[in-house]
Amino acid sequence: MSSPSAESTVGGRTAGNSFAGDVWVNFKRWNLKAVRNPFVLVVSLAQPFIFLVLFTEVFGNVAGGAVSRGLPGVDYTTFLVPAIAIQVALASAVTSGIGLVNDIENGMFEKVLVSPMNRTAVFVGKTAAEVFRIAVQIAIILGLGVLLGAELATGVVGAAGIIVVGIVFSMWFIAFSNVLAVLTRDQESTIIGANLLQLPLLFLSSAFLPLAALPGWIQTFARLNPVTYGVDAARAIMVDEDVMTVLDVTAFDGALNTIVPAVAALVGLGVAFGAVAVSLLSRASSSDVR
Repeated sequence: MSSPSAESTVGGRTAGNSFAGDVWVNFKRWNLKAVRNPFVLVVSLAQPFIFLVLFTEVFGNVAGGAVSRGLPGVDYTTFLVPAIAIQVALASAVTSGIGLVNDIENGMFEKVLVSPMNRTAVFVGKTAAEVFRIAVQIAIILGLGVLLGAELATGVVGAAGIIVVGIVFSMWFIAFSNVLAVLTRDQESTIIGANLLQLPLLFLSSAFLPLAALPGWIQTFARLNPVTYGVDAARAIMVDEDVMTVLDVTAFDGALNTIVPAVAALVGLGVAFGAVAVSLLSRASSSDVR
């Protein structure tokens, strides 16, 4: 006879499962899924690496002049590496919604909805797995950048800081791609919707050239572009200087005048999009994904 304190089970899982346990289950599941399909990881890393090499070689001499006028002593490779780190976060975040659509199409998402797992924990665990992979990919890009001649003024601590900025930046786009997945429930629509934003967001920002070297209308758009804030925060850590031009903040010292407001803006954006994504996942029912 079973003990009165024993927990009942539903589908092989305890009905009294904890929030942390649900997060861990989903974290492991999504990492295992990525390992079993490494093609997406390789492609999401290969594209930024190609950008890093090609932009350095093709535009280095031309863009280097504009960079040196705004940041004396900083070469184009050093200027570009933080932008590529943010591009890695952006490209990897796109795959989040695609993975969710795959779950919807193969029926796995419906099984998750009827399981006793906490809906918020499902999203948090999935996001944590994606954030972990983004951190590894940014670390690889930083290493490659240093090999190509980029100078990281803040050393290993700075590298960790850039990884954190990349993670914070990625949160809003991970949430956005999951929102697209829940709303469209279609892989092609999710891919098109997410990819449609990638290049415009990158090029209409301070990623590849200082804003002062860009047309006025692009500078206006860049002030509202999350990529600008992510790139400027990462670049401030890279060169250990205040590099932000879209906001005039003088409340802190040096690079912190860029890092603090940029990270604050990204956190706010991530919380807003994350709340929408969790809300949609929480309200989803099995009939929504059939």
